[in-house]
Amino acid sequence: MKIFVNADSFNETAIQTKNDLIEICLKYDIEIAEKIEDANIVFSIGGDGTFLKTGSQCDKPIIGINTGTLGYLTEIKPENIEKAVKNILVNNYYIEKRMMLEGKVIKSSGKTIEIPPALNEIAISKNAFGVIRFDVLVNEKRINSYTADGIIVCTPTGSTAYNLSCGGPIVDPTANILTLTPIAPHTVINRSIVLSDDSDVEIKIAELRENTTCFVLYDGKGIEVHSGDIVKIKKSEKITRIIKLEDRSFVDMIRETIT
Repeated sequence: MKIFVNADSFNETAIQTKNDLIEICLKYDIEIAEKIEDANIVFSIGGDGTFLKTGSQCDKPIIGINTGTLGYLTEIKPENIEKAVKNILVNNYYIEKRMMLEGKVIKSSGKTIEIPPALNEIAISKNAFGVIRFDVLVNEKRINSYTADGIIVCTPTGSTAYNLSCGGPIVDPTANILTLTPIAPHTVINRSIVLSDDSDVEIKIAELRENTTCFVLYDGKGIEVHSGDIVKIKKSEKITRIIKLEDRSFVDMIRETIT
């Protein structure tokens, strides 16, 4: 077995944990790959942000070691690394497949910018000034028009990220659905909308108020958009494969990390 280790370089605990992991791997004759593409398994050490970055870099099975805060995606604690390594060596684990989103921005000029696969969400969000007016279409049919700070299109995995902070529903991460959650809409009705995973979502930017800057955000990265631009979002063919060692259900996760 050959592993690759991706650690948060700004987190001292993550750096020390990486060194501890490498020492344990050497103890069990596990080879450390220099390139992520050469590994069988990838360890992500840090918080959920590090995990998302790791997932965008590869299509290998990923296991997360949590040296961050909440740790919805990173289930292993640093003190349990050796136990985790032993379980992996004897194939005492399973792989949970998580859906991802992808899309494209069609500029008013006709230029197209691809949005690469994202595990959590693809969102449209503004800066501190003004609001955005936009229309939302699903499978080419208009579902609603909004004046708001933006909108989130998230996967079940992303339901506990930006979506949760905006009042969206918590979704079982293995479900096959998309969730649309408006961000601070200027309306009495501000409910999320849950769609099947084969839905094609189209967001047409109708107007940005003066001094308003707007971005399409995907797992922490961004593309600036303007009035007249169109954002198309759909389920990606790519998936993220997460190594799970414990029989920790969705209900357990809610009880331990949210309540």
